Amino acid sequence: MHANEADFAKYLLEQRVLTGITTPDLRAKFLGKTHALPFMLGPVGFLGLYAGEGEMKAARAAAKAGVGFCLSCFSIASITRLAKQVPAQPMFQLYVLKDRSLALDMMGAARAAGVKTLFVTVDCAVTAIRERDVRNGFRTLTRVPPVLALKLAQRPRWCLEMLRQGKLRVEALEGRKEFGRGVLAQAAALSARIDPGLAWKDLAWVRTQWPGKIILKGIMHPQDANWAQQLGMDGIVVSNHGGRQLDGAGSTISQLADIAAAAPEIEVLVDGGFRRGADIVKALALGASGVMLGRAMAYALAAGGEAGVGAIIAHLAKEIEIALALMGCPDIATLRAEGARFVRQV
Repeated sequence: MHANEADFAKYLLEQRVLTGITTPDLRAKFLGKTHALPFMLGPVGFLGLYAGEGEMKAARAAAKAGVGFCLSCFSIASITRLAKQVPAQPMFQLYVLKDRSLALDMMGAARAAGVKTLFVTVDCAVTAIRERDVRNGFRTLTRVPPVLALKLAQRPRWCLEMLRQGKLRVEALEGRKEFGRGVLAQAAALSARIDPGLAWKDLAWVRTQWPGKIILKGIMHPQDANWAQQLGMDGIVVSNHGGRQLDGAGSTISQLADIAAAAPEIEVLVDGGFRRGADIVKALALGASGVMLGRAMAYALAAGGEAGVGAIIAHLAKEIEIALALMGCPDIATLRAEGARFVRQV
């Protein structure tokens, strides 16, 4: 997790002067669309626990800014309700579960909601030991015990906001009593049903079931990127799941260039540790089509709701604009096409 952030320092931006460039064009084309900015909001589970109606708030902020939003299948709000309330063609993220019928139901709901791009997370078939989740019991508890209740009571404003939402539940599991009734039980049940034996043949099955774009999220090796390309995937996300899976794995920014070179015919996005506009600039120069935000978006949502997410989007956009101007780069297309001219490795 720390390497994801620290390793951006291994790449330097080239500053140029007297170029006359003041307002670079920040539009970027990826996933078959032209976006107002070269980044999007990636799938983060249970945004509705960061803030009431969190998925809606994040999606609205993204739509206002002209950037993409991807809903996690581990969400409180369903893709059906999201698409009705924020009609900006959301994207959807899927974990392949042992019960393929549930995966089919989720894909069917996404198609009916107008989703064109499906992100399939492939790096969590085996779940790592996450000390923070062990301490707080998330995805293992099915009810709130006294110790946790005491901790929650120390956040009265958050508790009141959650109480106003009524009984929280994963809407995509409506009618499936085997998953439990509340969000804690459902989170634990969903986590337990992720298929630990997921293999490339299963991705071939997903390809036959989904007519739109498929992006594999969780690629960290050039050979896996090349296999994704051979299998007919439309893109990949270079991601180590926020540094929460394999301790000792490389940072995403350090792996990006080699992975992009191994899969030149498909889209390559990246996430992991992005906190500043300059980080995004470096990733685009190293071969990424676009960047996905996780923690930056989630923290902004928790701190300020929809306005918080809008503020972080605007802040990053301004930082990217300033960086490009100081580098003498007129637009995102030039940055991507001539990356070696703008970024060098220490």
